[in-house]
Amino acid sequence: MPNPTPVALTVVGAINVDLTARVERAPGPGETVADGVLQRGPGGKGANQAVAAARLGGRVRLVGAVGDDLDGRGMREQLASVGVDASGVQTADAATGTALIVVDATGENSIVVCAGANAAIDADALGIAPRSAVLAQLEVSDAVISAAAEAAGFFALNAAPARPLPAGVLERADLVIVNETEYAQLPEVHDAPLLCVTLGGEGARLYRHGELVASAPGVPTTVRNTVGAGDAFCAALVVGLLRGDAETDALARACAVGAAAVADDASQPALGPLDTYGV
Repeated sequence: MPNPTPVALTVVGAINVDLTARVERAPGPGETVADGVLQRGPGGKGANQAVAAARLGGRVRLVGAVGDDLDGRGMREQLASVGVDASGVQTADAATGTALIVVDATGENSIVVCAGANAAIDADALGIAPRSAVLAQLEVSDAVISAAAEAAGFFALNAAPARPLPAGVLERADLVIVNETEYAQLPEVHDAPLLCVTLGGEGARLYRHGELVASAPGVPTTVRNTVGAGDAFCAALVVGLLRGDAETDALARACAVGAAAVADDASQPALGPLDTYGV
């Protein structure tokens, strides 16, 4: 049975303001479309995963950086409002990060990220407690990823967006999470101790040193926005595994959480406790 004590998780990653234009059809090169509806909200893979993990029932601390600006103060307030400990969020001499997102009528998206403060996180001041469970992504610097991996007792890496991994990080990773595209771009992760490959609407698979150990089908849903779905999935899988769920159950719940996220317009979707996503 899962441990009733809330899972303690430190998330290391980017914090952005998401500026999202919802359109019927995304513009092609050199084209303008005029039917956009603009939405503004919190985002960034680090913040998205931290908020999802907290809403799912984890005790979550976020490490990242924002600017000394209105957006940065707003991000801190929003994190606190959902129960995320933002004491590890640094204040950088740069503007808070921004993501410019276009979402079409099918829920597909294209994103331009302006890193801002996310590129200025001090890797020597992460303040990660020894032997912590840590979840990180690749929207921050190699130095930050390396420092987080070194400090962690359990280290989960969402290798997104795909890029060559810093030296030594893969050897310290207990869990790597990628989508199909990232899996193809990063052959070095294929023999990870535990590798999760997400398949969009088709579900997900879990491999141990290249051998399939669990799979889960996709959960039918209404597609509204795919931006935060992968982040919600990552949070759910890590929280489930840390609290002692069987791998098959943890994977199935993560797929259900990802489906719920796809049906939500926000990059940080409204989620219930993890056990409400039954298996």
